[in-house]
Amino acid sequence: MKILFLSDNFPPEVNAAASRVYERSCYWVKSNHQVSVMTSAPNFPLGKLFKGYQNKWVQKETMDGIQLIRVKTFMAPNKGFLLRTIDFLSYMVMAIIIGAFQPKPDVIIATSPQFFTAVAGWALSKIKRVPFIFEIGDLWPESIKGLGLLGDSIIYRTLEKLELFLYRQASLIVAQTNALKANLVARGVNPRKIQVILNGVELNTYKSILKKDDEITRDYKLQGKFIVGYIGTHGMSQDLKNVIDCAKIVEDKCKDIFFLFVGDGAEKEELIRYSKALDAKNTLFIPLQPKSEITRWWSVCDLSLVTLKNLPIFKTIIPSKIFESFGMGLPVFLVAPEGEASQLIAKEKLGVHVAPQDAQVFASKLIDLYQNNSQLKTLAEASRLAAKQYSREKQAREFLDFIGQKIG
Repeated sequence: MKILFLSDNFPPEVNAAASRVYERSCYWVKSNHQVSVMTSAPNFPLGKLFKGYQNKWVQKETMDGIQLIRVKTFMAPNKGFLLRTIDFLSYMVMAIIIGAFQPKPDVIIATSPQFFTAVAGWALSKIKRVPFIFEIGDLWPESIKGLGLLGDSIIYRTLEKLELFLYRQASLIVAQTNALKANLVARGVNPRKIQVILNGVELNTYKSILKKDDEITRDYKLQGKFIVGYIGTHGMSQDLKNVIDCAKIVEDKCKDIFFLFVGDGAEKEELIRYSKALDAKNTLFIPLQPKSEITRWWSVCDLSLVTLKNLPIFKTIIPSKIFESFGMGLPVFLVAPEGEASQLIAKEKLGVHVAPQDAQVFASKLIDLYQNNSQLKTLAEASRLAAKQYSREKQAREFLDFIGQKIG
């Protein structure tokens, strides 16, 4: 099968969409499918071009058998609404123009979270006269409305109509959670063309490591510390100020617990300032790390922290960090609204869930878990066992099976 995949993000970017599209495509290539990915020059999350790359009109390369087509885009940091929207629209326009001149694929797949990628996928499917498959990671524009970036305005209602149009135009839809499928069905989308395929983890990359990285623990004086690790985007969705509030409370009660933040994002600098203002000495902020280094940082963690703001929209998603935690064999401490993520944690019995925004309860539960070594070991073992059920290889196979069953 010849697959053209549209994704605004791709390695060396390390966000969830980039990793998911790349890792899954690698398995498709190994299964003798021809995979082309149309993306932008790497710049997420700061909107700054990665070293060694150029923002040219068109540039092609091959990565592990995947044919990459990078198109020129307007680059903006992952914050706010207007500039990000211009960024998204520039990718959409360029993907349509450049994609029109690419060889005809058998199927076109576009992935969210930003659905202007899906507009390009739909347009190209009409030009090429091939099926269009829409992969849903979250509900856009509802998610940006929930974050307060877009009110219930004419713009929002117009975007929502476009969203529903794309769902109805798609030949098939792959939703990453059951709640996303339920939302679409409730809004009139045909359930027979929707398949739920949960996110996964690349087990060749994320592996349980029994020994902490000596260099990191030594250089950052982390010996003997119980490390609560947050590894991922420092953005508007994660409510990381609440984590720093918790860290300050914990610092006064338990000196051995330490909070490690690895990554970058729109709120990173503000979070550093906030931590300094509170004089939270048990926090450490590390810059965004390349994929090749990320498991070294995971290895020093004793507990994986996954956190989301207390918004209804976040009940429908499962952050990719949860699956990476499975791969590393780490217990998960989830601070999020009751929903898909908390249900998964409860089902697999590999972590603790608390509601967001109450730093006192957060701190109390965290200290209780730290003091219960037998529970930590039980949760870690459950995490290791769960990893195989959510492997990227399994997800890639399910995705292709769904396409084959429905459109051949």
